[in-house]
Amino acid sequence: MTALLPDRELAALRAMITVSQPDLLADLEHLVNLDSGSYTRDGVNLVAAWAADRLARLGGAVTRHADPAGRLGDTVEAVFTGEPGGPRALLIGHMDTVFLVGTVAERPFRLVDGVATGPGVTDMKAGLLTLVYGLEAALALGGRPFERLTVIANPDEEIGSPVSTPHVRRVAAGCDVAFVLECARANGDIVSARKGTVDYEVTITGRAAHAGVEPEKGRSAILEAAHQVVGLHALNGRWPGVTCNVGVITGGTRPNVVAERAVLEVDLRAEDGEAMEAATAALRELAATPAVPEVVVAVVERHRHPPMEKLARSARLVEHAQAIADRLGFAVRDVMTGGASDANTTAGMGVPTLDGLGPIGGLDHSPEEWLDATSIVPRTTLFAALLLAVGRDPVIAGWRSASL
Repeated sequence: MTALLPDRELAALRAMITVSQPDLLADLEHLVNLDSGSYTRDGVNLVAAWAADRLARLGGAVTRHADPAGRLGDTVEAVFTGEPGGPRALLIGHMDTVFLVGTVAERPFRLVDGVATGPGVTDMKAGLLTLVYGLEAALALGGRPFERLTVIANPDEEIGSPVSTPHVRRVAAGCDVAFVLECARANGDIVSARKGTVDYEVTITGRAAHAGVEPEKGRSAILEAAHQVVGLHALNGRWPGVTCNVGVITGGTRPNVVAERAVLEVDLRAEDGEAMEAATAALRELAATPAVPEVVVAVVERHRHPPMEKLARSARLVEHAQAIADRLGFAVRDVMTGGASDANTTAGMGVPTLDGLGPIGGLDHSPEEWLDATSIVPRTTLFAALLLAVGRDPVIAGWRSASL
């Protein structure tokens, strides 16, 4: 594998990315200081405009796919064509965050003693920049060993990628490899497997009544919600790796009214498809057997990411990443993580996939989210070198023809 990427080329990649680090940090500050929560369409589209411009300047044929419903931001797609016979690759990053409008004003980007903070700094503004700057270095120094390389910057990953998934699936269907630029784990690990996740909305319909005069005529949706919550949380650990969390409850109108309606928002996760189906069946059985008589419990699936199970061919991608990291002076392991990403979609389609290729960070989705800014150069160099090594690997180039 060393022959695919000579030492002089690896050193040149690192030198180029080191020189570009001030620009990357300036872009990071700019992007973090844009409120781009998933439902903040205008803010997400500001990030999309930045991504589309940068990818076009790198030579990509850029398309912006608008949300047909007009609620979410655009999906940015950039296609780079190269050498016939090389592998086809998909690179994915997302532009949205979990934070509400106004978060930037409360705690804007800061860089102190090598640690960057701010909404989305790790998840995943830094990863998006690693994608762009790593791709720029690879194109400048190594040409285009891929037959086709497609970048998708999506606007809705934090809510399950409802509008971008069709684009991801369309492109991934013709690809040999996929790389997702979520940041590395806090200890530097990259990701070769992820739990699958399903978001459910559970609606409970009872019967309203006066809570003081004739409560016996009511059928409390809130009481049933309590039973459902206990039952749902009892699914945790029933199968190895399964987690279930009721994260939101709404219901009722007034304290003197027996509640007619309640709604639960549920997050269910599992490591493999079999456990996911078993847990899903148990969730639906709970809904079908309410504890409160004459109450109706309805379950609607909102979003689903299949489990990202480590594919046999993904091991070769891990080997490339580990060999390059070793030459750069650090070690990486590949691990499973509980969070889902667009890597679940590509791996679920059978495309060898690596994730967690961005810089090192942690405490995602919280006010304490942080990024190790000193990891930007080595991790962006790792990604750029990985692109070139995989693009030149004749084994990977033969995967598509071998599967025809």
